[in-house]
Amino acid sequence: MNVKDDAIKAPAAISRRLRLITVIATFGGLLFGYDTGVINGALPYMSKDLGLTPVTEGMVTSSLLLGAALGAVAGGRMSDARGRRRTILTLAVLFFAGALGATLAPTTAVMIVARFVLGLAVGGASVTVPVYLAEISPAERRGALVTRNELMIVSGQLLAFTSNAIIAHLGSESGGIWRWMLVIATIPAVVLWFGMLVMPESPRWLASQTRFTEALDVLKQVRERTRAEAELAEVSALAVKDEQEKLGGWQDMKTTPWVRKLMFIGFGIAIVQQITGVNTIMYYGTQILTDAGFTSNSALSANIANGVISVLATFVGIWLLGRVNRRPLLMTGLVGTTAALLLIGVFSLVLPAGEGRAYAVLAMTVTFLAFQQGAISPVTWLMLSEIFPMRMRGFGMGVAAVALWMTNFVIGLGFPPLVSAIGVSNTFFLFVVAGIFSFTFVKLHVPETKGRTLETLEAELRTAACAHTVPRTVAAR
Repeated sequence: MNVKDDAIKAPAAISRRLRLITVIATFGGLLFGYDTGVINGALPYMSKDLGLTPVTEGMVTSSLLLGAALGAVAGGRMSDARGRRRTILTLAVLFFAGALGATLAPTTAVMIVARFVLGLAVGGASVTVPVYLAEISPAERRGALVTRNELMIVSGQLLAFTSNAIIAHLGSESGGIWRWMLVIATIPAVVLWFGMLVMPESPRWLASQTRFTEALDVLKQVRERTRAEAELAEVSALAVKDEQEKLGGWQDMKTTPWVRKLMFIGFGIAIVQQITGVNTIMYYGTQILTDAGFTSNSALSANIANGVISVLATFVGIWLLGRVNRRPLLMTGLVGTTAALLLIGVFSLVLPAGEGRAYAVLAMTVTFLAFQQGAISPVTWLMLSEIFPMRMRGFGMGVAAVALWMTNFVIGLGFPPLVSAIGVSNTFFLFVVAGIFSFTFVKLHVPETKGRTLETLEAELRTAACAHTVPRTVAAR
């Protein structure tokens, strides 16, 4: 089916329905962003009240990342087995329970467990929400709608930075102030749960369960009737083929060559998104700017500016995804982030300590985030939601997300010792080398996915992967 020729402008009611579904579902992304960002401001106050040591501080911070790795694969498995909507409802409960548990935590052990539960929800949401949006969106709007989740993630991080600053200012040094920072996350969790109660299930998941009548009913909510019927016919044919092949789990990754090839691509995209060094900026941005020459207060203010640029860049990324292909946008982002990291290393090495070096490094962190959040991160989550077969889309993305979260964990854990051992400049030069390898991987292996229905894309990827020619046949347009 040629999407561009066949697409008919949706009536206003259909557009409104799609927007509402997107807004409600992406509260999962907002919670993802808030729960990963809030610890930045809460940890110093929490350390005093709970008596945290450097080791337990690391455990409190990293327990969420380990939970996210497990939550990604478990959430993907659950969404394939029980449905995208039901999984998101379960994740909303986990978000609420984890936030409330962290807020009320009387001891470090309880805090670590609560943060691990939040990680399960974050990892599950990182997989299930993009897949749900990809499967319910028309092909020509899929890029814009799926990347709204990335916008909500960075908005959640900015909300965390901002609310932390406001609460700290209003509460001064009063005990337990960190509990107010953490409890805010219960509000969007409640909104997500009640909102998803009235949202439809993914039509493609329904079709994969041979519930074709229900799938058509959902498609009619978000497509015009003739298009809904044509799309269901395409989805149903592929569902039958996938059922015959029994696609759906670990065994397929080992025994089906074209699935194995797609998992390799998925792992690569996920790792590429992390080895840019983005979380060194998000987790240690204040420390980097302080080391560059800012005072502590100035570094905190500059870190909020990093949050703002992340949100603005994501808006630009959403706009670009509607106009340019995914693959070249990803490569452009990698060129930009690699160049920015190279200059951070050079400036840290050659410029004397003081305001000049501080503002030069700040300019490069802002540039880095503009390319990362405007190109690399939106394309990563979008492509991971597109490339896997229908019957194992949640599972495939979940396994790829495990690679992403574990890479995140290793980099977050290893960055401070690296800086201590070899210095800021040499550490960022290592990320430059990683950026060069990442660009090479994308150029050689990553396919283009823009402008096709998920069913057409699956058929192309299946054929191309079997022929071992993904970049040449699928990327060429």
